[in-house]
Amino acid sequence: MKIASAAYPLDVLTSWAQFEDKIEAWVADAAGAGADLLVFPEYGAMELATLDGLKVAGDLEASLFAVSDRLPDADALHVKLAATYGVHIIAASGPAATDTRPVNRARLITPTGQIGVQDKQIMTRFEGEVWDVVPGNNLQVFDTALGKIGILICYDSEFPLLGRALTECDVIAVPSVTETLAGYWRVRIGSMARALENQCVTAMSSVVGDAEWSEALGTSLGAGGIYGPPDNGFPPTGVLAAGALNDPVWTYADVDLDQIANVRADGIVLNRRHWSGQDGRDHPATNVSLR
Repeated sequence: MKIASAAYPLDVLTSWAQFEDKIEAWVADAAGAGADLLVFPEYGAMELATLDGLKVAGDLEASLFAVSDRLPDADALHVKLAATYGVHIIAASGPAATDTRPVNRARLITPTGQIGVQDKQIMTRFEGEVWDVVPGNNLQVFDTALGKIGILICYDSEFPLLGRALTECDVIAVPSVTETLAGYWRVRIGSMARALENQCVTAMSSVVGDAEWSEALGTSLGAGGIYGPPDNGFPPTGVLAAGALNDPVWTYADVDLDQIANVRADGIVLNRRHWSGQDGRDHPATNVSLR
């Protein structure tokens, strides 16, 4: 398959038609380049709040529910585009209201109209302490016509046990939004580490540019990137493709599922198979004084 990971800028939207045109242009561009799986970023859906005006978009609490109210219509648009262009789309995540507090929700949409839902597992300090966004559903493995796909939303990619829960996945998508170079590299390093441990491919997408109307987003820095294990059949760096920072474009890479299967079966190393070698060795280390 060919994967497209987005470096996606947020806009102040003046009409729903403008949003439809924007998303279709991005999907058409990727599909025209031959992409099969399109990965939009974390909280890319927050631009939908601007349809209710900048006062709502700039209010932390109001913006959560303004976006949540529009997610069903956004999903319907993505279902239509996935069918029209014959692609799988991981729609930009956004807040989805629940019986308690909103969760941060991504959706995987197939050309046949099926929708897989994945919520973020672990909140950043801002999400948990300020915005009061909460963890959602358990991790899912989506068995698709392209292969088995999982989603680790941004901060989730920095936790190896969450990655291990997706060990059956061929591809793990990592939708992200980061405000600093350090944040970008945390998520990128996490994405690369999960590809190493699971001997799979990870696809990181990013929000880029200014959204000064949003207290939650402000200015974002990032790039698209697609990574694999640095092993047989893959680049020695593990980097299949890496976009330029803050360049609002798709980043593409071709991924061969047979290469993933081969490296898992007979790689130079077998990280995925040898995971259980940690059992019994992962208790707190013995403190040895050498004073």
